[in-house]
Amino acid sequence: MEINYIILAQTAADNLLENGSMTVQNLAANWDKQWLELLQTNTNNNIYGALTRLGIFLAVGTFLIFMAQWLRDVLENEYSRPISSLIMPLIVVLFLANPGNGTALSNLTLGVRNFLNTINQQVITSTNNNQIYQQAINLSIAEDVVGAFLRPCQSLNGELQNQCLTKAKEKIDPLWQSYRNQYGTQPWINRLETQVNQIVFNTSPVSELEFNALLGSGLQVSIKNLLISSQFAFQNLMEATMLLIAVLGPIALGASLLPVAGKPIFAWITGFFAVAIAKISFNIITLITATVVVNTSAQSVNENMDLTWFLICIGLLAPILSLVIAALGGIATFNAISYSTTWIKQRI
Repeated sequence: MEINYIILAQTAADNLLENGSMTVQNLAANWDKQWLELLQTNTNNNIYGALTRLGIFLAVGTFLIFMAQWLRDVLENEYSRPISSLIMPLIVVLFLANPGNGTALSNLTLGVRNFLNTINQQVITSTNNNQIYQQAINLSIAEDVVGAFLRPCQSLNGELQNQCLTKAKEKIDPLWQSYRNQYGTQPWINRLETQVNQIVFNTSPVSELEFNALLGSGLQVSIKNLLISSQFAFQNLMEATMLLIAVLGPIALGASLLPVAGKPIFAWITGFFAVAIAKISFNIITLITATVVVNTSAQSVNENMDLTWFLICIGLLAPILSLVIAALGGIATFNAISYSTTWIKQRI
């Protein structure tokens, strides 16, 4: 989620929750730092500064074309059109002026990003949504985490297996307390703890079937890890895409003096908001499905649920659906901007 991603795939029970949370916080801080460094800090010597200079160059070149068109309209006595056409050159000069520690465009872009980020965070953190998401993720992979401790005992026999299981339980027990501290007394925690105890305290040798009933196959574990990594990658990709669009702003603005109906700056604004819509849509879809998972788990106290569907949803289907929603939202935004621009020109 917007940089509140919690991926609990560690194998050490004592730092399982702590390290996952620290990784997420570090990623969030580093993305924020990257935005500031590119858009505001010493833009004379970074990518954004170079693209701003390119945008100014394009603005000068397209301004010559604009002036030729403007003079022709004046000579043809179309005074109303030349007056309204002066709006865009004024906007270009205003937003690309004074490059150095950020232009007006970079400051505005960063402000809009922070505003959208605030909305995204409100979606995530409202009504305890973030904890519900974390719990759903843990519920989905808890068996795999526990299995990482028990799996080495599967190939042993007799007393060696008993000793291995006892040592594994000593490492697993703090995990139950960590989960309970985080989420309270939940049925799925008690159910999983009971299953582990049944294996550890079994007086007869533990069969492969009993192990697999809890641990699952290695292929299932690999698929789950892939799906969790996929949703994590999608979230970071959206952040990188938004930053990429942001740094291309000067080029879009500089090319907007071309005498064409569809201004590049409109496409830039559309792309920026489309990515924001994708991020918010992804978080809403993920939180809704996570809530269903947690509520269903609370109602099905004695049942082991196969939650692979949930990981498929957040790792594959949710990114696709959020991109579709973003595309539709982007088209609507572009049409709204174009219509508003035409309406304003007609009244100036």
